[in-house]
Amino acid sequence: MATARAGKSVPDHPDGLTPAQVSAAVVSFTLLADPTRVKMLWALRDRELDVASLATIAECRPTVASQHLSKLRFAGLVEASRDGRRMLYRLRGGHVRSLLREALFHADHQVTGHPTHD
Repeated sequence: MATARAGKSVPDHPDGLTPAQVSAAVVSFTLLADPTRVKMLWALRDRELDVASLATIAECRPTVASQHLSKLRFAGLVEASRDGRRMLYRLRGGHVRSLLREALFHADHQVTGHPTHD
């Protein structure tokens, strides 16, 4: 069975998970378990930003932001491109954006007490 997404037919994900898939998911969830990284990822949800801007948003030093971005790049959650002397960071694809959005919407339901929904 296929699912329609943005006008495209995308095959459903198989029910079985490989150890590599589970491991990659655990790495992603582990990296999302840090307030600084969540703030930076949320800021990147619809734009590209440099290290200094992300540090300001996450309320940390640029060196700390750079260390976090290195981990996020290694895990494949963000990617970077050079703009002159600056590196611009962006989320790596719609799956990362969806994962972050759903996690934060779920958190919003927990904080506000609004009922959950499908």
